[in-house]
Amino acid sequence: MTRTLVTGATGTLGSALVPRLSEAGHTVRAASRSPPETTDRDAGDPASTGGASAADKWVELDLETGAGIERAVENVDVVVHAASDPTGDSEVVDARGTERLVTAAETASVAHVVYPSIVRVDEIPYAYYEHKLAAERAFEASDVPETILRATQFHQFVDDVIGTVARWPLWPLPTDFMGQPVDAREVAERVVEYAEGDPQGRVSPMGGPAVLTGREIVEAYREARGLRRLVVRLPIPGAAASEFRAGTNTCPENAVGATTWEAWLAEQYGGARESLSAPAGDSASRVDG
Repeated sequence: MTRTLVTGATGTLGSALVPRLSEAGHTVRAASRSPPETTDRDAGDPASTGGASAADKWVELDLETGAGIERAVENVDVVVHAASDPTGDSEVVDARGTERLVTAAETASVAHVVYPSIVRVDEIPYAYYEHKLAAERAFEASDVPETILRATQFHQFVDDVIGTVARWPLWPLPTDFMGQPVDAREVAERVVEYAEGDPQGRVSPMGGPAVLTGREIVEAYREARGLRRLVVRLPIPGAAASEFRAGTNTCPENAVGATTWEAWLAEQYGGARESLSAPAGDSASRVDG
């Protein structure tokens, strides 16, 4: 059996990867800064029980400090590096932390690293993307054979972004940005396929089934949740924002995801449309911009 380490195993992608790797026959070592208490494999279907029960072993790994890295990579064949910190210090975690992981993987003679990255990180001047690009380059320059898969933003990420303002009576959002959201579960399935095979270097990117405007994304969210909030365009200056408005962050030529944004929303909120119902007297329903 292939011995596989998954970093960031409690995150959106990592928690989808662990059960799928287990189902594919891997012996999974799941790593996180805060591992769950459940460490034994569940006797049921690993694809439906969640990451904690599907992992064969959990280890503590802190990329920011380097604690636990050597132990995490010891005696593993494949590393799937899903750990990331987009809302924290991504330079310390995504760039410097990945460099630490690369060094440890070289010392441990890891045979293959699979790295999920982001579409066009080399074209958008955004600090988090620059740190993801630095991580890519660290793998490419190492002695460990790598596969790098770039994907567009996850449905789950877009949902979180809109969720930060969901309870406000007025939603200021960048409705002029473009997006191509993809289901993290589908990206996980593609990552598992690469983890099963030989290293391929940089592979074709993976995008969701459709390129949408920010306006379309927000309107679908409001419809799925049964909300009537007024949405106003939030003007965001800068070179990175210009690239998002231009759709540089999309890859319409690789629209291989199957689950649409609307279908994902229906799955998540089909029975909870009234959970954030508008305040009494709120009849706003227009998206401005």
